[in-house]
Amino acid sequence: MIRDLFNVPNIISLIRLALIPFFIYLVASAQYGSAGLLFGFIGATDWIDGYLARRLGQVTEVGKFLDPLADRLAVAVAVVGGLITGVLPAWFAWAIIVREVLIAGGAVYGWTQGVTKLDVRWIGKVATFGLYFSVALFFVAAGWDSDPWFVAGYLIGVPSLVLYYVVGAMYAMDMRSAVNESPSNPGT
Repeated sequence: MIRDLFNVPNIISLIRLALIPFFIYLVASAQYGSAGLLFGFIGATDWIDGYLARRLGQVTEVGKFLDPLADRLAVAVAVVGGLITGVLPAWFAWAIIVREVLIAGGAVYGWTQGVTKLDVRWIGKVATFGLYFSVALFFVAAGWDSDPWFVAGYLIGVPSLVLYYVVGAMYAMDMRSAVNESPSNPGT
């Protein structure tokens, strides 16, 4: 277990997790531009840990837990922090929160029905990256009082949000199929 924790991909995930409190500090001290740059870094490194795990043959159960934990926690903290501080447009933040709650509810439902895994969709990674980038841009815009960064946040954020909901619907269909095929589901 300890050996599984300390491999290159998992250390990257742990670093990403360790940066979240620093992001919170930057937001709490109204250093929004720096917070946006840090969140952009956390988001930009999202793919590295998974890529290295596969490339180096270091895929572990710990890593399968740490990577999505870092992703979900970073997004949750940034969206809630952005909502509370007014950095993110409220409708945008709430749309992300609602989608996350729906997906979490679906995951819990699937788990209670014996589903332990759904395949990640490439389009979901694109949507998530777009949201990471747009949230970072909104923070940078607030910190630097810059309309072009704010506009860029919208231009990337709105299509990414739409895509986020589309892929959420795809995951809901995947979950329904997985529940129907689950050996623990007596209805099949």
